[in-house]
Parts: sequence; C-alpha cells; structure tokens
Amino acid sequence: MTGFIRRVVTGHDKSGKAIVISDGMAPSVSANPLRFGHRSTDIWKTTAMPAPITREEPDSTAGIKDFTPPNGVKIRISELPPEPEEFRTITPEKAREFFKAGGHESSSTFGKGGRHPFMHRTESIDYAVVLEGEITMLLDDQDIVLKAGDVVIQRGTNHAWSNRSGKTVRMLYILIDGKFDPELAEMFKGATGH
Repeated sequence: MTGFIRRVVTGHDKSGKAIVISDGMAPSVSANPLRFGHRSTDIWKTTAMPAPITREEPDSTAGIKDFTPPNGVKIRISELPPEPEEFRTITPEKAREFFKAGGHESSSTFGKGGRHPFMHRTESIDYAVVLEGEITMLLDDQDIVLKAGDVVIQRGTNHAWSNRSGKTVRMLYILIDGKFDPELAEMFKGATGH
C-alpha cells in the first residue's frame, strides 16, 4: 500500500543549519481486512520523554506496529470509510484479531461490556482531531457526534469510532503513553492495553 500523507522531516547539517532530511509520502501505512477501506499512517513516533533530538534520525515508524510506544508519543492520520452493516455481526474474537493486527490485542473491550466491535481502552492520553467529515465517538453510555475541526481529549476511556455519515472521515491522532492511577488500574485490571 502506498502512502497517502506527505511527510517532511527536518534535521541539522554538520554545522547545525536546519535542513530537510526527507520529503515524501509517509511509508508506514496499514490497513485491516476486518475494517475494509480503513487506512492509517503513522507519521512519527518517539520512545522517550523528553524525546532526544539528534542531527539525523532513521524513520521512527519502521518496525513493530503499536498503538502508543512505551514512554513515547505517536502521531497518526487515519481514514475511516462509512461503517458497513456487517459490523453488527463481528464476534469478540474477530474484534480482538483486528486489534492484534495493530499490535494491541489486549485493548479490545468488545464482549466485555463494549457495545461496538471496535470498542477499546488504552492506557494513554489521545488527542483526536477531526480533519474532514463527521464521526461518532461511542463511550460506555454515550454517543457524541464530531465534525471537522472538533477535538477530543481521550483520557484512557473505553471508546470506539463509528462512521455513520455516509462519507469517509479523516482523523489526526496524537497518542501519548500514560499510566492509570492505582484506583483506575485496579478497576480495569485485565481489561486494558498498553
């Protein structure tokens, strides 16, 4: 699958002058046959806080697929097509397969009280920005319709993204590794991904 987002990465030359290290389509694109038409590209990720800044750096999105890198941050852009009727027949096992393909099998909560096949919870703070279109965010007992320009601060909550609009939606996610406080950690024991 070819990239669909242009990514420009900057760095420094030997004298410290700002330069472009790479300019092209972001190469880390993924799709999942369980969510036909969905495609996602990881733009960049870091694996430490504070993130080290070097003169040049290899592509940080190569290698293992993960939702949120431990002690790090990831930026991702996804396109979600309208949801097909078949989503109503996805089993909890198939939903776990979807998350496993993305490197995060343990985050699926469908079948454990989740009301949508892609309900999940991650131990992270996620900034989700609707770039184009309209999407519905499902929480445990609420549906929130979001439109272009809306921003969600997702704080480790059980949720799913459902495109009921009839048109493809484009989302930007900034995923930041987090840690549940002891009370929440005990509450969600065995039901969260990291």
